Amino acid sequence: MIRVELVRAWPHRHDSVAVDVADGASVADALEAAGWRLDAEFMGLAVFGQAATMETLLHDDDRIELLRALQIDPKQARRLRAARAKGAP
Repeated sequence: MIRVELVRAWPHRHDSVAVDVADGASVADALEAAGWRLDAEFMGLAVFGQAATMETLLHDDDRIELLRALQIDPKQARRLRAARAKGAP
């Protein structure tokens, strides 16, 4: 058996759970053990910040992150911050 942690976050709060899964388990197995699933809010997966799929194999002490969709393109967000810093509307 191996132990992995699953993490999901929202603004100002987060949720995490540790589960035990069999050696050779995948991300899908860990999600099932935790009773979590991907949905409209959480659309992507990562293991320690590296993109993952449901078939990604896990190792002891891995951290699976459920990722929310971006609300704005990062480049556009930077442009908006720069414009505000210059005093532009």
